[in-house]
Amino acid sequence: MLLSNSSQAMGETLRLIADIGGTNARFGLCNRVGEVFDVRILPCVDFPGPAEAAEAYLSAVKPNRRPDRAAFDVACPVVGDRVSLTNRNWDFSIEQVRTTLGLNDLRVINDFAALALALPHLGSNDAERVGGGTPLSGFPMAAIGPGTGLGVSACIPIAGRWVPLACEGGHVTLTAVDDREAAIAVILRRRFGHVSAERALTGPGLVNLYSAICELDGVEPDSSITPAEVTRRGLGGTCATCADALAVFCRLLGTAASNLAMTLDARGGVYIAGGVVPRFIPYFQSSGFRERFEHKGRFSDYVAAMPTYVVTHALPAFVGLAHYVNSD
Repeated sequence: MLLSNSSQAMGETLRLIADIGGTNARFGLCNRVGEVFDVRILPCVDFPGPAEAAEAYLSAVKPNRRPDRAAFDVACPVVGDRVSLTNRNWDFSIEQVRTTLGLNDLRVINDFAALALALPHLGSNDAERVGGGTPLSGFPMAAIGPGTGLGVSACIPIAGRWVPLACEGGHVTLTAVDDREAAIAVILRRRFGHVSAERALTGPGLVNLYSAICELDGVEPDSSITPAEVTRRGLGGTCATCADALAVFCRLLGTAASNLAMTLDARGGVYIAGGVVPRFIPYFQSSGFRERFEHKGRFSDYVAAMPTYVVTHALPAFVGLAHYVNSD
């Protein structure tokens, strides 16, 4: 997929696409063959809703032309016409936004469903392999993405088409495999009640793991530590607890990804997305992730045949949205 800062030919039909999170709304235009251009990032705090943000974007890049259809992804569940972002006070009607923007068609889907739609279209330079396995065509492709939250989705082949699966799989119960992980889970359970995968497998989850390991080992925690600091100190070897937290994070993610792969029969591949893991890919490739991914007893050979990747494409959701907005 082409990503360009320059406008395309004047006669082309335009489609508007937007990747809307709690902090930023990323806008772009695409044509009928899925080429994306004129990408802009707008802070959500500057606008009362997506219609106003889209109008500002279109006025800046195409003041004299209007797209005829659009596809937005949002960081929240999408059920019916009303959409309420989880981490931003944007509550809107899809139909009202469509009318305001003068669109013939506006499609709104979950952000990880959009990412899942991108998986069949990623090129060899858009993802880094982790471990062995061979992708099989015609089988589901799964995505799990640690970021501020934990996104989970899949792309399922049905009747010759790829259909995205929108779900809240990041909130399944965290699975501990060994005694140390179980002890960490006990501490987290005392703090949170239910310990979802998202409590550990996110940026904030790295801090949760760090503080739980401090308590477990009788170490005084750094109360001001951030996810970036846990990662930096862990990778640099300047803090044994941070290094342990990072290692536990990778193993727990291996278990979560493996459980997802088995549930979906994801022989098309399992993709690690989100903003956390791409920051330390070389470490991740040599971590306990893949060993834990394949740790499935009698079914170890089954999951060992499934490839795993880290998504490195700058805007993978745009790949999915560009295909989604042009689908019938």
